[in-house]
Amino acid sequence: MYRAIRDILFRYDAEAVHGFVMHSMQRACALPPIRAVLSSWFDPGPHPVRVFGLDFRNPVGLAAGFDKNAAYLRELDVMGFGHVEIGTVTPLPQAGNEKPRLFRLPEDRALINRMGFNNEGAAAVADLLARWRNDFPSSAMIIGGNIGKNKATPNDEASSDYAKCFLSLYETVDYFVVNVSSPNTPGLRELQERPALERIFAELQHINQGKPRPKPILLKIAPDLTLPQLDVICALAMELGLSGIVATNTTVSREGLHTDPAALRRMGDGGLSGSPLRERSTEVLRHLHRQCGGKIPLIGSGGIFKAGDAREKLDAGASLVQVWTGFVYEGPGIVRKICNGIG
Repeated sequence: MYRAIRDILFRYDAEAVHGFVMHSMQRACALPPIRAVLSSWFDPGPHPVRVFGLDFRNPVGLAAGFDKNAAYLRELDVMGFGHVEIGTVTPLPQAGNEKPRLFRLPEDRALINRMGFNNEGAAAVADLLARWRNDFPSSAMIIGGNIGKNKATPNDEASSDYAKCFLSLYETVDYFVVNVSSPNTPGLRELQERPALERIFAELQHINQGKPRPKPILLKIAPDLTLPQLDVICALAMELGLSGIVATNTTVSREGLHTDPAALRRMGDGGLSGSPLRERSTEVLRHLHRQCGGKIPLIGSGGIFKAGDAREKLDAGASLVQVWTGFVYEGPGIVRKICNGIG
């Protein structure tokens, strides 16, 4: 059924459809009887996982970028996600890049986005999160806060932006992910180099360790890093006491795509996600797991559409997985299908 609906939705602008579908889910879930029916449909059953001191009801999460402002947590909870990463959140609100900025590649089961960290800012997002926790205190869904810097902030001042986001969201999220790997903010990926990461995490850990209950802090990396760069990431993660690594973000590569090259040129720059990223993201996971000796928990993201894709990530060393593009192509039953398929 979803496939027929998807074929109709795919005729329209991708970002507009995203908003329409999620607002429709909001209206449906506002009615308790409908919400109860949907919850029973999508319930994947218990598949508990304990990672970096947190208890996840199942290993399938939603990657950052889908619910940037924590606006759809009730609906995503109904769909059975074990965790949702909100954001990327920046200290100040920003509109992001010009539209259109989200494109489908059906022949490749992929997406290209150049959203540019569009969000309402840390204070507004923290308020929405607090409201959700107050309204649904019994929810078992874990919330991650994916944080970044504002576009106008110079890289040498980036650590201050990450610290501001951390302080704003500390009371309302369960863990943090430092995003220095999006290709859609100019110069951001330069922050994946060791000196920049040391500055950012030194400041965050100083704040974190001063709290009565420090929160797990993870790093999200690009799939385009070389093996030596990945080795530096592993060494740094262990030195700085990071709680985990999310592998991976989107790629700037267009290698091996079936989509017409002229159509790709019209779409322009942006990060590619979906099936073409599956193999590379798994390679990165496997290398990180081996290089870190299994001492750093990993979250696998990239090209997960079905249970077999998730199992591949778990076998490569991931403790949890995240979907995004697969959710768009497979629909709201994806968590149940993956959980039931991996056992």
